[in-house]
Amino acid sequence: MTRNIRVERLSQQPVEEQMIELVERKGIGHPDSIADGLAESISCALCHEYKRRVGAVLHHNTDETQVVAGRSCPAFGGGEIIQPIYVLLSGRATRIFEEQEIPVDVIARRTAKEYIQSVLCNIDVSDHVILDCRIGTGSSDLQDVFKRKVPGANDTSFGVGYAPFSETETVVYDTERFLMDLKKKIPAIGEDVKVMAMRSADTINLTVACAMVGRHLDDLNDYMETKEVIVQQIEENVCSCAKREVKVQLNVADNPESGSVYLTVSGTSAEMGDDGSVGRGNRANGLITLNRPMSMEATSGKNPIRHVGKIYNLLSTQIANKIVDEVEEVGEVYVRILSQIGKPIDEPHMLSIQTTVKEGANYSRVQSEAEGIANQWLDDILMIQDKLMKGELKTF
Repeated sequence: MTRNIRVERLSQQPVEEQMIELVERKGIGHPDSIADGLAESISCALCHEYKRRVGAVLHHNTDETQVVAGRSCPAFGGGEIIQPIYVLLSGRATRIFEEQEIPVDVIARRTAKEYIQSVLCNIDVSDHVILDCRIGTGSSDLQDVFKRKVPGANDTSFGVGYAPFSETETVVYDTERFLMDLKKKIPAIGEDVKVMAMRSADTINLTVACAMVGRHLDDLNDYMETKEVIVQQIEENVCSCAKREVKVQLNVADNPESGSVYLTVSGTSAEMGDDGSVGRGNRANGLITLNRPMSMEATSGKNPIRHVGKIYNLLSTQIANKIVDEVEEVGEVYVRILSQIGKPIDEPHMLSIQTTVKEGANYSRVQSEAEGIANQWLDDILMIQDKLMKGELKTF
């Protein structure tokens, strides 16, 4: 099959050589990430139920989930939730197929409850969260469900991915993941973590916001001492792996003199004042990267079968990583994929690959190998769908 694939040299300055680089990651307990996680977990649950009942994934999109902050009264040694967090489960899903009714609302509520319990260990879902399911009714085309081996694109849209992570991006991603592991030893660490990095030349300035859980802290002194330990742990376990100098600051808005610190009951700012929406946080690779091209598409919760806003963002990242892994002469790789509505998703309107190459590289060979990898992934594009339904690909 002949596809519209173009491989060209990247004309812009590589990220590692740029003077200023900005990178952000919102942790799993951030309200925007909670919304993403709920949307994606419900989509995955619906996929499994549809396949079990009718043998195919029916039309659905659950990417309109909203998290509305509650009210809380945090305190050292305890605190309480005053008003529950309100979660609106929204979108569209097929409820009736060939006279068989699917309990979409029951599946969505059950999945949402299980997901929140799995990521927020200090939340009591029964008392602290209101789950309001307003998923509308969608419909599935019989021909699209059963007759097409490769589905048609739902829209004219694009996805973008790149590889490899820069050093700054790696530090940001690893810092949030490290803190979620460190909370096993320091339970005062909440799941709502936001890591922002500003690299200026060869210095990475890391600003970390971490919701601290009051019931695991005795008083203000305990809070301040725990902060020092957390910063030290980040420096020793994450920053020490970086070649550049990394400066770490934690909860910089704290004002110990007035007693104003980042203290929560549940470990998430969603308990008071911070709302969340699908697609407002991390991109499909888990980061927000202002020095890289990004798609504004919300990836989480979209139908994994034919929604190119989801599939192409993930596919482009897989292609970029594969090229970096297998083509020795490349440096940075950027992949952009554009669909046309109704056309098979394995036949994009354009698949653009931009690369930097090492000195002395044989660029014609680079082009050939990169195009071959792209074609291989397009041949196996249904693998993306399978990995999504198995939870093997992260969407935020």
